[in-house]
Amino acid sequence: MEEAKLREIQTDSENIFDGVILNVKRDQVRLPNGHQSVREVIRHVGAVCVVPVTDDGRVVVERQYRYPIDQVITEIPAGKLDSREEDRLHAAQRELKEETGITADSWTDMGLYYPAAAYSDEKITMYLARGLHRGEQRLDEDEFLNVELVSMEELIEEILTGKITDGKTQAAILKAAMLLKRQQA
Repeated sequence: MEEAKLREIQTDSENIFDGVILNVKRDQVRLPNGHQSVREVIRHVGAVCVVPVTDDGRVVVERQYRYPIDQVITEIPAGKLDSREEDRLHAAQRELKEETGITADSWTDMGLYYPAAAYSDEKITMYLARGLHRGEQRLDEDEFLNVELVSMEELIEEILTGKITDGKTQAAILKAAMLLKRQQA
């Protein structure tokens, strides 16, 4: 198989940092040509994100401050798994309810998104949620965000013009828009 010729083989691994959200490893690898190299890798428990779409086609989004970039940005509801073994749909349902107070009747798995495959194994499962029901928001004590309803068309325009810069939000919104368009055809 052609892909086997590209594979790197780990020959050693050193733990650099164990944190609350992520771990950092320094791995020695054997390259396809037989040479050795170093890979610094962030190990992440995994995450989910949700594109919640109302019956009239608007999307529930959040405005949230992100410390690493010192900006308030627009994102879809998302969150990390409680463990690598946690059911991803259950995690998506939990995050949507906690962050927005919303539950949904219908869930569509839209696949995986790797936000930084060059240096992280973080894997985000994207979901489309329909048949929304409002309830009470239950934010974590260190979580602060505003929930808004925005038309799909406006979100797509904001992605194309660079106003929405969050990668998972860009990918999931565009994917959801295409899926919904196919369902209407």
